Amino acid sequence: MMFKRQQPLTRNFPTAKESAQVQAEAEPLGKYDGPESAYRLAFTDTDFLLREELRPVRMQLELLKPEMVQQEQDIKATVVIFGSARIPSEDKARAGLALAQQSQDPAAIKRAEVQLSMSRYYEEARRFAAIVTRASAERAEPLYVVTGGGPGIMEAGNRGAHEAGGKSIGLNIVLPHEQHPNPYITPELCFQFHYFGLRKMHFLMRSVALVCFPGGFGTLDELFETMTLIQTGKCRRRPILLFGREFWTRLINFELLIETGMISPGDEQLFHFVESAEEAWALLEREYEQAQAGLTRKDK
Repeated sequence: MMFKRQQPLTRNFPTAKESAQVQAEAEPLGKYDGPESAYRLAFTDTDFLLREELRPVRMQLELLKPEMVQQEQDIKATVVIFGSARIPSEDKARAGLALAQQSQDPAAIKRAEVQLSMSRYYEEARRFAAIVTRASAERAEPLYVVTGGGPGIMEAGNRGAHEAGGKSIGLNIVLPHEQHPNPYITPELCFQFHYFGLRKMHFLMRSVALVCFPGGFGTLDELFETMTLIQTGKCRRRPILLFGREFWTRLINFELLIETGMISPGDEQLFHFVESAEEAWALLEREYEQAQAGLTRKDK
């Protein structure tokens, strides 16, 4: 005789969420409610989770939370945009120059003129992100723009994707000086990190390309870690685009590195210089098509 189950099986034990809810709704317990009490559930006890010994658990949480959320949001392929937080939009740069000219301070005027010149990179990052978002929207696996979530070039990347009607990701970091996420990140894809290493890991985990605009120490750190991982074979090769040949060749003497044997001939081919959003996207499309063609040949 077959046993027929009339109702679906329920969990044997309450979920952690249910237990936390029971604890939150429980009547006060007097002396066991105080800060010195160890009565709280371990996973709801913030003071416990922030103890020095719990660092491995916190690191695991920073790995898991963005990973699980992106899986739920079906984010499979990304284009990462690196660049300075200090590069303003053209509108802001022009407003800054007007103020500097009113002050008649030559040094302030010079700084404002440089800011206006650099603002072209903000506008290129904005246009590039919009092109990526629109062009890949109908693909089986759309490309999503990822930035560090702050102002400047990061804002431009998220803004371009937002203006194109797409989602984008922001990977913010807690810094000694307060930094708010820019207003263009998709809210459910706006993350905050404590550990730089895990944040940089998430930049690379889904990336099919990295696009690097002018920037300072943080941008250089992100760029060179990526190139080191590719050079040493620790991660798969992917296109790295450097926006602005003049900036990058003045900043880094790549030829000297080859001449002195600090890098091998051919290592300079890990990256490409580009000058416009359209040029960058055309290069990525070629790389993408070649990669897909290679996969097809292997399948045969």
